[in-house]
Amino acid sequence: MSYACRLRHALRTPVGLTALAGVLALALVALLGPVVLGPTAERVDTGAILQGPAAAHLLGTDNLGRDIAARVVVATRLTLGLTLAATAIGVLGALLLGVAPAVLDRRAGRVVTAAVGVLISFPGLLFVLFLATVFGVGASGAVLAVGLAMVPPGARLVQNLTASVAGSEYVAAARILGVGRLRMITRHLLPNIAEPCLLFAAQAAAGTLVAFSGLSFLGLGVQAPAYDWGRLLDDQLDRLYLNPVAALAPGAAVVLTGVVFALVGEVLAQAARPARPTAGGTAAAPGPAPRPARPDGTLLQMHDLRVSFPDGRRPVRGASLSVREGEAIGLVGESGSGKSLTAQAVAGLVPSPGLVEAGTLRFEGRDLLAERPRGTALAMVFQDPMASLNPALSVGRQLSEVVEVHERAARSVAWVRAVDRLRAVRIPDAAHRARQRPHAYSGGMRQRAVIGMGLMGTPRLIIADEPTTALDVTVQRQVLDLLGEVRRESGAALLLISHDLAIVAGVCERVLVMYAGRIVEDLPVADLAGRAAHPYTRALIGAVPTLTTDRDRELATIPGRPPEPDDTHPGCPFAARCAHADDRCRTDAPELVPHGTAARVACWHPLTPAAPGSGNPIPEVRDASTTEEATA
Repeated sequence: MSYACRLRHALRTPVGLTALAGVLALALVALLGPVVLGPTAERVDTGAILQGPAAAHLLGTDNLGRDIAARVVVATRLTLGLTLAATAIGVLGALLLGVAPAVLDRRAGRVVTAAVGVLISFPGLLFVLFLATVFGVGASGAVLAVGLAMVPPGARLVQNLTASVAGSEYVAAARILGVGRLRMITRHLLPNIAEPCLLFAAQAAAGTLVAFSGLSFLGLGVQAPAYDWGRLLDDQLDRLYLNPVAALAPGAAVVLTGVVFALVGEVLAQAARPARPTAGGTAAAPGPAPRPARPDGTLLQMHDLRVSFPDGRRPVRGASLSVREGEAIGLVGESGSGKSLTAQAVAGLVPSPGLVEAGTLRFEGRDLLAERPRGTALAMVFQDPMASLNPALSVGRQLSEVVEVHERAARSVAWVRAVDRLRAVRIPDAAHRARQRPHAYSGGMRQRAVIGMGLMGTPRLIIADEPTTALDVTVQRQVLDLLGEVRRESGAALLLISHDLAIVAGVCERVLVMYAGRIVEDLPVADLAGRAAHPYTRALIGAVPTLTTDRDRELATIPGRPPEPDDTHPGCPFAARCAHADDRCRTDAPELVPHGTAARVACWHPLTPAAPGSGNPIPEVRDASTTEEATA
């Protein structure tokens, strides 16, 4: 449902109807009031000075015999105009300073955040009075003073909201695509914080009205002969006990208008509120021409990759791997072993303030430490598809953005390709589904849509970070089959990150085993069950039950815990949990070296192949029961 449709629906509610009536009333009074009652408001009648309410003058007259009710009506135009002008300055400034830290470099973003923090520490009223003194007495100075005083609190709100969105995976995906800063703000950041921002703008408008009227009441705002509600309130304050209606009428106008602003903000925010997630034939435009393969066939080359953080954590500590054209590689390991951070380092998505270093990190011959990979050459399928899709945009719009940004394609051409890619990943009724937002998709359809997003270009490498997590077995099979079809049709290489050895064994050709931020074994899938040489790999395989596993026997586990990311102990990281570890393992870390004909292993004591027909090898790990059995 588009924003216009949601707005029409919101206007049909009691709150919406009340807000609409209030806006129409204010608009009519502001437009027609000076025309109809302007002469009456300016007419001086010395014979009717300071009269009380009567049929001729509903609210009485002022010290020149002018009709107070007419002046309150005429003042509506100037009051609303100045209030909206000040609100526009405040909201625009708040948005600019609020989103700046998310799109500027780290140092500039910190400067902006610190500046906002300093400004917001001043009391609001004192800040307004200070700015009003700086800009001078009058309507223009008051507009600038009230508008600029609204910027710091608004900017802090927008900064907090933007920070919660900027870390989302769909924003990370947009960065991979090379989306510019302006498009990033208008398409991915602001739409997802629109609801609280609209509420803030409405409340700020009401606050601005009160502040502006206060300045005029104090003599710092509108100056005679012009007048607004604050000026009228000041003129009648001395007669509060003699003619209270005349004194309270401008104040009542301020209160009622503030209520209308609040209702308008509620309606606009309700229309901007994204729908909550629920469970649950056009010719294709030509894609970009395929790129020629590199002579040596190596697509991704990574050696000694390190990811560290200022607090001393080193989740990735010297990982090395290479991916060739069209190859499918699985990256497995326990949670926290550094698999996802390795993929994020390749895509340039390591969260701040993480530092990525490497001896070599090249994709398509490009140094990824110096430049980001091309968005159309690298496709990333994240673990949570709902977090990978922008809830404020239709799925088709998000897919079409890829070719709009990178190929400068027209929107109509990009839309045709988006529908075709959704059809290619088996989304039923793709033309209709493309216009829906992510909440209308089931989990499996969202994952397929994310894969389709990667196919908007011609990817050379697809990084799938646990793409089947939280999906049922049937949908898992569909997603994995789809990845296989994509590889066969596009010739793309696949780096599949998973903790499920069965999935990796069914999809990939090679397996990389990761432990404590290092690649500890690299071997063909065919050798995984019987020829794994690293004790950790054997332990992982042994912990996977099969149809032949004795159900009366306890499941095999790996005692102990992996080392913490800030652990600086030398030696093999698996030594504390390994039954084969000796003094050398505890002091010297083994390198990843060739082992056999087609494998590599980082172990001082690689294990011999399991006996044929022995099934999954049982992990040999150090615990009390193992020691007692060995002694017996």
